Amino acid sequence: MLLMAVPQPTSRPFIRERASGAFWYGKWSRDGKPVVRALGRAWADSDGQGGWKRKRGKTPEGVLTEAQASARMLELVQEHHVEQERIEQDAEERRRRGVTFRELVREWLVFLEREKGAKPSTLVDYGWMVAEPGQPHRRGEGRSPGLLMAALGDRPIAELSTREIGAFLRTLDDRGCKPRTVNRHRQLISAAFNYAMREDTYAIARNPAAGTTKRREPPPAVLDFYEPHEVETLARAAELGAHRAARPDRVGEHELAARRREDSQDADLYRIAAYTGLRLGELLVLRWGDVSLDLRRLVVHRALSAGIEGPTKGWQARFVPLSDSAADAFVRLRERGEFTSAADYVFCNRFGRPLDGAVLRRRFKRAAAAAGLRVLRFHALRHGAGSLVARQADARWVQGFLGHSKITTTERYLHAKARPEDVERLNRAFAISPLGGQSLEPTAARPTED
Repeated sequence: MLLMAVPQPTSRPFIRERASGAFWYGKWSRDGKPVVRALGRAWADSDGQGGWKRKRGKTPEGVLTEAQASARMLELVQEHHVEQERIEQDAEERRRRGVTFRELVREWLVFLEREKGAKPSTLVDYGWMVAEPGQPHRRGEGRSPGLLMAALGDRPIAELSTREIGAFLRTLDDRGCKPRTVNRHRQLISAAFNYAMREDTYAIARNPAAGTTKRREPPPAVLDFYEPHEVETLARAAELGAHRAARPDRVGEHELAARRREDSQDADLYRIAAYTGLRLGELLVLRWGDVSLDLRRLVVHRALSAGIEGPTKGWQARFVPLSDSAADAFVRLRERGEFTSAADYVFCNRFGRPLDGAVLRRRFKRAAAAAGLRVLRFHALRHGAGSLVARQADARWVQGFLGHSKITTTERYLHAKARPEDVERLNRAFAISPLGGQSLEPTAARPTED
């Protein structure tokens, strides 16, 4: 590529009035396009006729005379020229070799955020998967292995083959990655190439990831959750501060009282999570304006995702009815005497700010252990709400209660634990009649087997 000669200014610097006073500006042209840059404060006064004149006295440091402004303008012309030459050379090199997978992924992530409105937690998750080798983790001292970018980042997307992508996925298998992890990388690669196939992006002819094999994942683990009496055991342990290290001799009375309020709030938070099925991110940003004790319901229309408050996971508001146990917990929380206006958070720290989800999860597990319960994830409270309600309601009602966007997600809750009536139903089905048969009802004749 031939380098262009440095353009020369076609005019002298000029002054414009700003709020802070007179200011020098420079203007020149490159490739027929005008370029305007601020040069610095001007050592000038109005001449009373729409023009400017130099002030008297010594020029202060950082303020420019016309000669200094002209010199500064020439420097900026040179800097701008060098920068534009670099940009044009990079663009030419990019056209020559084609867009790399790294560049595609970065563009695709911007598309997800700006056009698709992806949740912050989704973007954080994808960001971890496409991190560069050695990139520091957001927390702690760990660094990313950057496997995906190390393997495919520098490859032009027009040259990436199904064989290369398949080989990368097999390296994940060899490293002992779980099938779900391999499938998530495969899905990311495929989604990025689907974006590249669009007419308004790169219009590539095919998605090379489509020909790779999706790994068979093990079935979801059986849902385990706390029954209502276990929820109350957990809440009582939290309320008593059983999860705290006992050092009352080192803590003043004021601090002890604050801790008791925090422990009482935790207890009712666990109850409300278990009796409403709200996600942790929904609980953390629940405000008193969302709670209607008169109507006995909540409106859930916001959630926390990667520390950012936004819409719920399904992007839809929902109304959640309150059982007696849940309503009683809200009544106790409202009696705390502070942070109870419509805009205040229902669950907050001593200063009225939202709770830290990671810290709350750790307290939850310590409380479960202190209560002598099996230690489950905080999300098990939501599992319990869905599974217990599924014993009494149909799948569509449970779907609306939990805010699932797909009924297939709800179906997992329908048989999480046997209902008491299931045993009775089976006993009736397998009952032996007084006449020695299993059933007194006639059955349809069955064809004989070959």
